[in-house]
Amino acid sequence: MRRNTQIFIIFIGILLFVTQACENVYTPKPHGYLRTDFPEKKYKILDTIYPYSFEYPVYSNIKQDKSKGAEAYWSNLVIPKFNAIIYLSYKNIENNLQILEEDSRKLAYKHSIKADAINTTIWNSEENKVYGVLYEIKGDVASQLQFYLTDSTKHFVRGAFYFNLKPNKDSLAPSLEFLKQDVNHLIESFKWKNN
Repeated sequence: MRRNTQIFIIFIGILLFVTQACENVYTPKPHGYLRTDFPEKKYKILDTIYPYSFEYPVYSNIKQDKSKGAEAYWSNLVIPKFNAIIYLSYKNIENNLQILEEDSRKLAYKHSIKADAINTTIWNSEENKVYGVLYEIKGDVASQLQFYLTDSTKHFVRGAFYFNLKPNKDSLAPSLEFLKQDVNHLIESFKWKNN
């Protein structure tokens, strides 16, 4: 009888082990982000009464800025597919170039509280008389790209790029890299009309 009890206990032990081994263990899936299908890169030229022109993506729209306080030649480059916008403001230079440049720098560096880093790129096109700075602001910040362009005598344009959603550098990284190429193209194709 003792031998039958030992066999029974071993049988129950094996049965418990097998049932525990076959039990489904829930493992949560890692957090993922939606896949974005990127459109083909094609550009059209901004040809308006504005004192400047540039090439911008066909999947975006230029709208005149009609917000309170907007001045002449201010516009918004709206990119609906990415829920993004580039605000462009224009100023005439009247012995105030250093002030305008410093204001642009301060506006970019306002993001330094949340920024992981701020990289600057100097733009210089002697041929088109376009000079400026691009600020690439890394991290969970409201505006990841800001820039200004000037001819250093008459014209000054400032640009600020925003996604219209809560900043998340991980989920926005692919879209930001894609749209950064468009901002660079805008700057590279930028021209003053009456220079």
